[in-house]
Order: sequence, then C-alpha cells, then structure tokens
Amino acid sequence: MTKNPFINAISALAYIILVVSVMNFVTQPLKNKPDTFFAPVTVLTVLTLSVTVMTFLFFYKPFTIFVDGKKKEAVELFAKTVGIFAIFTILVLILLSTGLL
Repeated sequence: MTKNPFINAISALAYIILVVSVMNFVTQPLKNKPDTFFAPVTVLTVLTLSVTVMTFLFFYKPFTIFVDGKKKEAVELFAKTVGIFAIFTILVLILLSTGLL
C-alpha cells in the first residue's frame, strides 16, 4: 500500500465499511427467506477476499521494506498501521456503546 500508516489503516476501515454496506444492500430483499446452500458459500468467499485485501493493506508494504533490508522501518510501519487501526476500532466501539452509532 503506502508508507503512511494512517492511509493504510483508513483504507482498511473504508474496505470494511464498503463490504458491510454492500452486504446489507444485497441481503435486504432476502430478509424473510430461509438461508440456502449459498449463504455459507458467500460468507466464506467474502471472508477469503477480506483476508486477502487486509493482508495487502497491512503486510505488503512492510514486507517489501523488510525484503529491502530495512527491518526496523518495516516493523515500525506495520506496528503503526495496526496501532492506528486499533484506535479506529476502539473509537467505533465507544461510539456504539454510547449509542451514537
């Protein structure tokens, strides 16, 4: 992704919001219908896609930096990205628990 941990973390959050929005939109007409064989298939394919996207967002740039021999910089970028994403997660949890979301 980038060397900016804030952009990496906000991209992960944006991806999550996009996936949830699409899933809500797509499943709206199916609310009163029973699940079929394809419900778990869909969940597993979305999970696999999400793991792939998050791996790219969190690990790609640190990995390339690490391979270039800049191990400390790679670990710092990864740690900062995870830290910022953790802050976003905590903020969402606080907003949910206070009823603002």
